[in-house]
Formats: sequence, C-alpha cells, structure tokens
Amino acid sequence: MKLADSDKAVMALIGLAVAIFVIYRIYIWLQSSPRSFIKDKLPLNTVIVPHPAIDVLEDAGYEVIGGKLKIPLSFTVDGASMYSRLFIDYVASKEEDSFYLVILSRPRRTLEFTGSSLRDSLLPYLLIYPECSGVLYVNTVTSAIHEIRLGKDDGEST
Repeated sequence: MKLADSDKAVMALIGLAVAIFVIYRIYIWLQSSPRSFIKDKLPLNTVIVPHPAIDVLEDAGYEVIGGKLKIPLSFTVDGASMYSRLFIDYVASKEEDSFYLVILSRPRRTLEFTGSSLRDSLLPYLLIYPECSGVLYVNTVTSAIHEIRLGKDDGEST
C-alpha cells in the first residue's frame, strides 16, 4: 500500500506536533525541579563571599548556593512611608528539595534560644519565604549550627 503525498504531509505534521509536545513537557518538567523553584521564589545572589561559616556548613553536609541578600521592606504608617531591610547571610541546601536561610551570629546581636526571642528574630524570614525548610543560625565563635524550623503549636503545650 502506497501513501499519497497528502497522507505523508499529515503524518509529518502529526510527528512534528508530537515532537513539540514532548519537548514542551520536558521543559515544564525541568522548570518544576526544586532548584528552579527556589530560584523563581528566592532571588539567589551568585556572589558568595568567603567566610569560615561556609566551611562549617559544608562540613555538616550543606551546600552554600547563594550569597548575602538584602530584603527591602516598606511600611506605611498614617500615610507616611518608612523603610527598613532584613539581611540573609547565605542560602544553603542539604538535599535537592530543601533550602535554608543562613543567619550568622553577631557579637552585638546574639540570639537567645527562647520561644519569644526566636519569634521576634526569625519569624519575619520564615514568613517572607515560607517555602524554605528553615533557618540555619551559625554561631561563628563555636562553629555550631542550629537548625530552626517553624511549627504551629496546637495549643496543648501551656
């Protein structure tokens, strides 16, 4: 059985459409990978300034994937604009589908490990980037890493 020229053209168009669809689906699949999801939601700074904390993080199995970020904030109070900013020292990843905001300890601004202090100090970061796995607080003096995750209290612990 011999195919007519019009049949060959239709088969070629169907083949082209299938090829385009497959390439499009592969592109969508690659875009939905965790790394690209992070890059879409969290602006990563590719400039990573060397610091001893990077070695501490890498020794613990984390990979530093982003440098210092400045998060500009704007508030309007009674019609007047006020501005502030938050800083993230690094962005690190331990597994393909998780990433952490890294905050380094500062001598003039120590973090107390109490519920209210953690809330006041770290809640803004966790609310701005709810897709993050948590905050890594790196004590640069003792080389300790504290992994802090946000959870919701069910009201039973009083």
